[in-house]
Amino acid sequence: MSISITTLLREFVYNGVSFVDPGPTFSPDEVRDLYSAQYPELTTAAIEGPEITAETARYTFRRAAGAKGCDA
Repeated sequence: MSISITTLLREFVYNGVSFVDPGPTFSPDEVRDLYSAQYPELTTAAIEGPEITAETARYTFRRAAGAKGCDA
């Protein structure tokens, strides 16, 4: 019996859009912060996961829900 070690590929998803993993040295929080420059709503997004499949660890960014404004 032999044991093999495989590295899971990380996938980051927000609102149906998949983001490229900038590298294993980035934590999921750092990845969120990196992409928040293009998607400002990510600054307050929650990170769910990872959901592990055969070869992928999938992290999902969920936008914080809440009402804004004086009529909230």
